Parts: sequence; structure tokens; C-alpha cells
Amino acid sequence: MQTQRLFLASSCELLEDRREFEIFINRKNKEWVQRGVFIELVIWEDFLDAVSRTRLQDEYNREIRRCDLFVMLFWTKVGHYTAAEFATAFGQFQATSRPFIFTYFKDAPISTGSANQQDLMSLWAFQKKLDQLGHFYTRYQTLDALKLHFNGQLDKLAANGFITFAPDRGAPAHTSYQATLNGSGAIAQGGGTAVGAGGVAIGGQNTGRINTGTQVETGGGAYIGGEVTTGGDFIGRDQQVQGLPGRDLEPLFAALLAVIARQASADTQTAALQQVQVLKAEIAKGQAADDSRLGRLLDGLVALVPGAVGAVVALFATPILQGIAGPVTRFVLDKLKTA
Repeated sequence: MQTQRLFLASSCELLEDRREFEIFINRKNKEWVQRGVFIELVIWEDFLDAVSRTRLQDEYNREIRRCDLFVMLFWTKVGHYTAAEFATAFGQFQATSRPFIFTYFKDAPISTGSANQQDLMSLWAFQKKLDQLGHFYTRYQTLDALKLHFNGQLDKLAANGFITFAPDRGAPAHTSYQATLNGSGAIAQGGGTAVGAGGVAIGGQNTGRINTGTQVETGGGAYIGGEVTTGGDFIGRDQQVQGLPGRDLEPLFAALLAVIARQASADTQTAALQQVQVLKAEIAKGQAADDSRLGRLLDGLVALVPGAVGAVVALFATPILQGIAGPVTRFVLDKLKTA
């Protein structure tokens, strides 16, 4: 059983929302426990409200650093301790790529007569801080909208590999095939087909020499024991990119740079171009690129130039960069697509 720890932070004004969120997580667990995943919800109601050697907030912060997911709800104010919890989660994410952080702002009517000016100022200051960090919060008007959105985020995390389900016990065992190709021609094995006249589709593990004038595509991972000669591309489903020359990256970034030139303001253009250079340098590392750093760079770049979302998404849709994007980068890209 894989356990995903989720810390829920909010002010006391959202007690009803917290209760509904806890019920939602319990229902999600009924679905996911059967697939080998359990979400452990960590909430301050579970801590003993007693004097201890360390402040109770220190215990909260320690739990946040152990979590995989961090959800923050806010409405008319952001208290000192709630802000500290966000800062702890954000610092931990920068250091370790965990926890994934989700912030939700309740967009509901309030009484202007009873609204506290200091509370509202704390809210606006926090929203401004999120903008400066390049972190996007989500607005929700109803509890159903909150649960629907976060349910979709959990499913995306699973789809991107951040959360992995146990294999289906009823699934048939994998059968391994191996074939040796000598001379010209093609081999069909294990239900797959190899066509030697054009592309060569390899469904299992093959050794020997394969010569083709166009393309070699593998339906699984590719293992090369000898020599493969191709006049086009060699593409595996689990593509491994070890490093990328700068000259290969320049044409990929052309569209993004053009968007920045057109849409970035005079105040942000220099910063955006510097962000692109840092992004390019990280991508040039290939498979050694820091996935969490790539995600932060993309978030920050779009915060500087919101109109660059399409160009950023298109950039990572190219086959070369698809092989570099890890779960953090893919999650950020999915978030940008739906923003």
C-alpha cells in the first residue's frame, strides 16, 4: 500500500469547508485503496492542543515537511500561522520537489459591514506574494466546485506518475521475447510485426544489425546490443535524452522568444528573457535536468508573460522535450493548459 500524506491548512473561518474536504478524501480513499494507494489526511484537529517542549506550530511544520501534498484554503484572511505553513511547504518543495502545493481561494459573498480591514489586508498581501512567487491559486465558489477541481488534480498526479497504483492482480503476466535478425528481411514475433521495406517496428528485444533508410520505432523500451543504422530518427517509447546541443535548442525556442518580444511589458521583458536562458540551460542537460526546477521555471515564466502559455506548452510537445519532462514538469504543463 502506497501512502500519500496530505496536509490541509486553513484559517478557522473555513471549518465547514475543512470537514467537507475530509469527507471527500475519505470517499477518494474508498476508490483508491483498492488500487494500492491511501491518502493520509493530516489536519490540525488531530493534534493535541497542549503545552509541549516545542510550539505546536513547530509540530505542524515538521508534519508539512513529511507530506507529499499540501492544500491551503483561504477566504477573508490569511493568519500568521497559516502563512507560515505555506512558507514551510514552499521551501520544502523548492528543496525536494515535495509537497505539491495547491492553494484555493473561496470566492463567496461577505458582509462589508462585518469585514475586518486588517484581515482583508492580510488576504491581499498573501495574494500578492503568490503572484510574485509565480504560484497560481484557484478560486472556488462552492464546496462541490472545490472537491471537483481537486479530484481532477489527484487524477492528473496519478496520470503523470507522481502517484502510482499497484498493478492489477488479474492482469496477465508479461511474456518476454527475443529474436536475432541476420541478413535482410523482417521478423514478426510475439504478435508484433516488423516491416523491413520501410520502418521497422520492434515489439520485443532484438539483437543483431538492422538497416533501414527511414525510421526505427519501438513500441516499448529500446535496447541496442549491436548496431542500428537509420537515415531518419530512432524513437523509443521511453525516450532517453542524455544531452542537447545549444544549436538544436535554438529553433525550438524561436516561437517562445517571439511571443515574449510581442507580449512582455517593458518591465518584465528582460526578466523573462533571462528566465528563458536559465530554462534553456537546464533543458540542455537532457535526462539530467532537474525536474522540479523545470517546473518552477515554467511557472515563473508564465507569471511574467501570461500570453506565453501556448508557446510554453507547444515547446514541451516536441518529441525531444517530451523525453525530458518529468512528473513535476508534466503536472505544471497540465495546470497551464487548464488555467
